Amino acid sequence: MALPTRIICLTEETVETLYLMGEEDRIVGVSGFVVRPPEARRKPKVSTFIEAKTDEIIALKPDLVFTFSDMQADITANLIREGLQVHAFNHRTVEGIFDMIRTVGALIGEPGKAHILSDDLQTRVDAAKVKAKTLRRRPRIYFEEWDDPMISAIGWVSDLIEIAGGENVFAEQASKHGAKDRIVSAEDVIAARPDIVIGSWCGKGFKKDAFAARAGFADLPAVKNNKLYEIKSAIILQPGPAALTDGLDAIQEIIFAQE
Repeated sequence: MALPTRIICLTEETVETLYLMGEEDRIVGVSGFVVRPPEARRKPKVSTFIEAKTDEIIALKPDLVFTFSDMQADITANLIREGLQVHAFNHRTVEGIFDMIRTVGALIGEPGKAHILSDDLQTRVDAAKVKAKTLRRRPRIYFEEWDDPMISAIGWVSDLIEIAGGENVFAEQASKHGAKDRIVSAEDVIAARPDIVIGSWCGKGFKKDAFAARAGFADLPAVKNNKLYEIKSAIILQPGPAALTDGLDAIQEIIFAQE
């Protein structure tokens, strides 16, 4: 079976993975939301996250298309009906990110490159775990992915909080795939009494003053002690290398700022 030489990536994590493997020349189309690496934005843009330009994708004659999650299920189905080869990822954990990298490597015939990249990223994760052991205490963290409704951390973000030395106050919800299943109430947050709040509102900046002004939030330890932080969604809400590098570093920097 011939290996793919014309790949379209409809989410950012597979784009960054291919670039880090030195296989960027295979990419012939990307999502318009791609920002990492910056040079990937020069590739033809053929989709948003939930909509795709099927005619333009077909015209690029891809021999493999990467999609992600149930949010792109309709796109995936439409491309398959058009006769295209599609691989849909659906991972939600740090372990799943590593599986994605190895799968990409296998599909393009470069398992060795995937192994090297995985090892490099694992080394960073292991170093973060070692550093976390030096903390005097693990702070309780509320990670807010969206503000209305309030959506708590997705699986890989929860994993990263734990790796970095924190405790996700809504760890149980993180195991659920759908965003609607990770919705929390103001009462839930008040009861959780987080020491730190991290906001990452995809597509708009985290508004600390607006968060602190919510009814009942003035008495939260994180608000009283001014421990409200933002991590840009581009480095934390994509389940790929960025989350394991810049995203993990950002969480750990916030945690260690409390020491």
